[in-house]
Amino acid sequence: MTATYKTVGLIGKPDHKDANVTIEVLADYLLANNYRVLIENSVAKSVSIEGYSKHSLTEIGELAELAIVVGGDGYMLGAARVLSCYNVDVIGVNRGNLGFLTDLSPDELIVPLTQILAGKSHCEQRFLIETSVYRHGKLKSSNSAVNEAVLHAGKVANMIEFEVYIDDTFMFSQRSDGLIVSTPTGSTAYSMSAGGPILTPNLNALSLVPMFPHTLNSRPIVVDGDSVIKLVLAQDNNEHLQVSCDGHVILSVMPGDEVVIKKSTSTLRLIHPLGHDYFNVLRSKLSWGNKLY
Repeated sequence: MTATYKTVGLIGKPDHKDANVTIEVLADYLLANNYRVLIENSVAKSVSIEGYSKHSLTEIGELAELAIVVGGDGYMLGAARVLSCYNVDVIGVNRGNLGFLTDLSPDELIVPLTQILAGKSHCEQRFLIETSVYRHGKLKSSNSAVNEAVLHAGKVANMIEFEVYIDDTFMFSQRSDGLIVSTPTGSTAYSMSAGGPILTPNLNALSLVPMFPHTLNSRPIVVDGDSVIKLVLAQDNNEHLQVSCDGHVILSVMPGDEVVIKKSTSTLRLIHPLGHDYFNVLRSKLSWGNKLY
């Protein structure tokens, strides 16, 4: 069968011994099978391979048909926010802990990779969200997130006040430690830890999960994925407010600011091996199969 990929980008966690070993195994296999191999700059300096070219993450997005990310879910999130802007397929090799986004095991790598390179795989589109901060009607900052956007105070256990609007319709006001707005992809991450629902990846939905609300009747809610969510910060909040995107990118927020969260125009083209079963992933990662007694 004719392979669907000719140029493959390798991205890994810099200065991570196990990730470097996996990168070298992948590069040796790909070069031996006449694939063009692009290695991301930050990891290229720590691997001993010949026959590849060094590129930035954006260049890999532009040039490669397949990007293989070696690391944990956190490293995958950082790469995914960039790669989602390009028409490149992405698959992960798990060198982290849970590995909800990284399907391939470093111990059983070559057989499923060979099938994927031959076009025997399943492609899943995961949508991202875009978060924008407005002050006096002017855009101050913005960024994207694969998992979630979290409004919170800069200090731990510091109550903040805000209003929530869905498509410009008032939803509720709240005093709490903050609010998590999660995609289906992020529903098994921070949102789940805060008591939010698990959303299957095929859903066009967003969940809003209050963080330690100062009321007993505040509950998570799921809204349509095409909704525009607006958070209006009360004027009497302190000045140390933030919106965290995937826990990596921090946007500063001031009292009176408006935070607008909506679906991004970019999507992540996530590749899975044939036979991938999302519910099997949940059973495995969340220990659903353990005996109760």
